[in-house]
Amino acid sequence: METRIMTIEDYEQVYNLWLGTPGMGLNNLDDSREGIAKYLKRNPTSCFVTVDEGKIVGVILSGHDGRRGFIHHTTVAEDYRKRGIGRNLVDCALKALEEEGINKVALVAFERNELGNLFWESIGFTSREDLVYRNKSMKEMVRIDT
Repeated sequence: METRIMTIEDYEQVYNLWLGTPGMGLNNLDDSREGIAKYLKRNPTSCFVTVDEGKIVGVILSGHDGRRGFIHHTTVAEDYRKRGIGRNLVDCALKALEEEGINKVALVAFERNELGNLFWESIGFTSREDLVYRNKSMKEMVRIDT
């Protein structure tokens, strides 16, 4: 298995992996091929995939705003879990963000995503109960929950 920088050529396999992962929250704009291409262009060194014999079995999107790092859409194919792939993807992303001068990283996981939340807690990401997450859609989006 190899972990490498994600490219837009990986999109179809990555998107299918996201669709097959319970607990993911996607939408038709940000997670379209065009939306992911824009994200990769802005964050060319901090998004990774793990590949086994030509098949993408893990993915992490990460980037930053110059101050805080953010992690999005991290998953490992079900039959590849418990092999350290997720932890390796996170390590790669954190190293890339640290090399860009980022000192703190945040992520959002749906409360219903029990497996995801257990994973994040197991590697040291804590829950912030003192915050209220807010967002505002500037365009109408179709939400895709897996």
